[in-house]
Amino acid sequence: MTDPRSTVRRRLAATASAVLVATGALVATTAVQLVSAPPAAALDNHLGRTPQMGWNSWNAYRCGIDETKIKAAADAIVSKGLQTVGYQYVNIDDCWQAATRGTDGALQADPVRFPSGIKALADYMHGKGLKLGLYATPGSRTCANIWDGYPGQLGSLGHETQDAKAFAAWGVDYLKYDWCKADEDGVDAQQAFTTMGKALNDTGRPIFYSIHREPQQPVDPWRPAVANSWRTTSDISDTWSSMISKAQANQPLAALARPGAWNDPDMLEVGNGGMTTTEYRTHMSLWAQMAAPLLMGTDLTDPAKATTANLGILGNTDVIAVDQDPLGRQGTVVSRVGGLVVMTKPLTDGSRAVTLTNETTTAATISTTTGAIGAGGAATYQLKDLWSKAVTSTTGAVSATVAPHDTVMYKVTPATRVAPPTGLNQLSDLAWSAAAGGWGPVERNLSNGEQAAGDGSTMSIGGTSYTKGLGTHAASDITYYLGGTCTSLTATVGIDDEVANNGSVVFQVLRDGVKIADSGPVTGADAPKPLQADLTGGQNVTLRVTDAGNGNAYDHADWADAKLSCGHGPAAGANAVSGLTWTSATNGYGPVERDTSNGGSGAGDGTSMKIGGTGYTKGLGTHANSDITYFLGGGCTSLTTTVGIDDEVGNNGSVVFQVLRDGVKIADSGPVTGADAGKALQADLTGGQEVTLRVTDAGNGNSYDHADWAQPVITCT
Repeated sequence: MTDPRSTVRRRLAATASAVLVATGALVATTAVQLVSAPPAAALDNHLGRTPQMGWNSWNAYRCGIDETKIKAAADAIVSKGLQTVGYQYVNIDDCWQAATRGTDGALQADPVRFPSGIKALADYMHGKGLKLGLYATPGSRTCANIWDGYPGQLGSLGHETQDAKAFAAWGVDYLKYDWCKADEDGVDAQQAFTTMGKALNDTGRPIFYSIHREPQQPVDPWRPAVANSWRTTSDISDTWSSMISKAQANQPLAALARPGAWNDPDMLEVGNGGMTTTEYRTHMSLWAQMAAPLLMGTDLTDPAKATTANLGILGNTDVIAVDQDPLGRQGTVVSRVGGLVVMTKPLTDGSRAVTLTNETTTAATISTTTGAIGAGGAATYQLKDLWSKAVTSTTGAVSATVAPHDTVMYKVTPATRVAPPTGLNQLSDLAWSAAAGGWGPVERNLSNGEQAAGDGSTMSIGGTSYTKGLGTHAASDITYYLGGTCTSLTATVGIDDEVANNGSVVFQVLRDGVKIADSGPVTGADAPKPLQADLTGGQNVTLRVTDAGNGNAYDHADWADAKLSCGHGPAAGANAVSGLTWTSATNGYGPVERDTSNGGSGAGDGTSMKIGGTGYTKGLGTHANSDITYFLGGGCTSLTTTVGIDDEVGNNGSVVFQVLRDGVKIADSGPVTGADAGKALQADLTGGQEVTLRVTDAGNGNSYDHADWAQPVITCT
C-alpha cells in the first residue's frame, strides 16, 4: 500500500513508455532503464511458475477485517466456483496484528478480531484446499500505522528471522512485504528485501514472496532475484483512469517477466463499483495479457458486488488461461495509435492472445495482422473471441469494432500450417509461427534496436556485416513450422557490434521442444560463431536466445544468414543438370538456355552447343556474368562437366568457370578463351546444400562471352 494522497504528486521514475506512431506503424515499448546492473535470474523457490491468483482484503475492507470476514471470503471463493478456475490464495493485508509484539518480540494477531490466531485461519484455508497469505513490512511501521492511524510499530525491522519462522510455524503460504517508508528507518531496499526472502527460504516452508518497493520504477535489477513478484505501480483505485494508467506503466516491462518472477501492477478492482462492466472487462483482459497476478479485491459476500456479471469476468476460464499460460511470457504492445492499442502474447500451444483496446471515448475499429502479432506459417487462422466465445477464421486480418473503454480479446490459432518450400530458405524470408523478443520485436535482416519495429541497423558481428538474418534481444524464442520436411539449419550467431563488447547470451536450437544445438556463452567481444542443427523429422524448430544467466542488458543477438534446408534434392543417380529445376539463375545477356548456346537476346535464340568443334546435346548455355544455383539437400556427391566458349563466337571471348558449394568456391577452370578446346571440370559436392555454377568475364569485359556448361551431370545418393 501507499498513501492514497501520494498518487497526485508521485511520478514514476521509469523512463519506459509506449512509443506512439501517428501513422499506425508497428511499435514496441521502449526499453526500461535499470538502476545499475542487469536483472538477475529469478528467485528459485519453485513457486509462482504462473502468476499468483487469489483474493486480498485491502480493497474490500482496508483495516476493517476480522477472522469471520476472512473465512467468509474463503467460503465464497469455494462456493462461487472461483477456486475451481484457479484462485487459491486468501491474503490478509495490513491490520491483522496486535498493537504490540509479545514480550519475546513475536508478532501477534489482534486478540479481539482474530481470537483464534493465524494458525487456525491457515488450517481453515488448508482444509478447503486454499492457501493463506499475510502482510509485513521491512521498516519499523506498516502502511496502516502511517496512513490509517493503526496503533503500534509493527514492521519486521530487526525481527526478520523471528517473523519468518512465525509465518512458517503458522502455516502461512504467501507474504506481501510492503515498503511503507522504510527509508525513513535507514533501511536499504535490496538488503531488506533480500534478508526477508532468505529468512523465508531458510524456514523450509514454501512461501510465495511478493514485494512492494517504492519507488516502483525504475525496476531494480535485483527484484527478480529475490522475489516471486514485485509491484510496478503505485496503488490502484477503482476508476478507469487509475486502472488504465497502471496498465500503461506496466506494459513496457514485459522483458522482466518469466516463470517464478512477475510484474505486479496491483490488484483487481472488479466488483467494487467504480467502473462499468465494460471497463472491468478491459481490466481483466489487460491483466491476463500482461501475465499479471490476478488478486481479487472485492467483498465476495456482497451480492451487489459479487454479481453474475462480475463473477463472469473474474471466472472467465479462457482469459484466465492466457494469464496462466505456462510459457510465462508477458504480452507486449504491437501498436498504440491515438488511444487504440494492440497487444500480443505468445502461448505454449503456438497460438497468440491478442487484445484490441479502445482507451478513447468513441467507438473505433482496431486492426492488426497475424504477421504483426508474431503469428505466421499458416494459410488460415482460427480466431476465438474470449469474451463472446464466437469463433471465426481469417487468412491474416485481425480486426474488430471496439466500444469506448472496451477490449476485444482473441486467441489466434494457426488452422492449416504451411511447411517451407523445397530448397535452401533464408529464415528471414519465411513466416514464423511464433516470435517473441526480450525488448522490441524480432527484426528481419536488421539488428534489434530494442524499441519500434525497424529501428535496428545492418547486422554486424565481429566486424563482419550480414544482409540476411534475424535480429533479436534476449530472452527470445522464434518458432517455425517444418512439417517434417526439413533436414538442417545453419546460421552464424553472435552479439551485434552495435553494443560493442557488452552483452552475453546463449543461442540454442530446439527441435519439437528438445534442445539439439547450443552455442555456449557468447559475449559482445566474441567473433561470429557457426551453429548448425539436424532437423530431420522435426515438426517445429525454435531459435532461442537466453541471457546467459546474468541479465539481458545489451543482449542484442543476431541469427545471421540463418537458413533452413527443406525437401529433397535431385534423385539418386546421375542427373543431367539441364533437366533439373534451378533455384535461381542470372545471366549477362538473355536468359540461361537449356541444351542450346546463349544467343545473347531472347529465349531460344541459341544453337546446338559446340566447343572446339565438338557438339553437345545436353547442357546450359550462358553469357557472362552468370550464376545458376541448384538445391542439393546434402544428398549429392559430385558434378562433372565440360566447359568452354561456344564456337558461334569464333575465337572471341574469355571467361572463368567456377563451381561453388554453399557459397564456397570448390572448382575453377582458370581463364578460358574462344580459341580453347573444351575443358573438363569436376567438383566434390558431398554434404552441400546448394551448388552454384558461375561464369565471370575473366576481368576484360563480357563481349562475346557465350559460355557453355556442356553435358553437366550431378550425381546423388
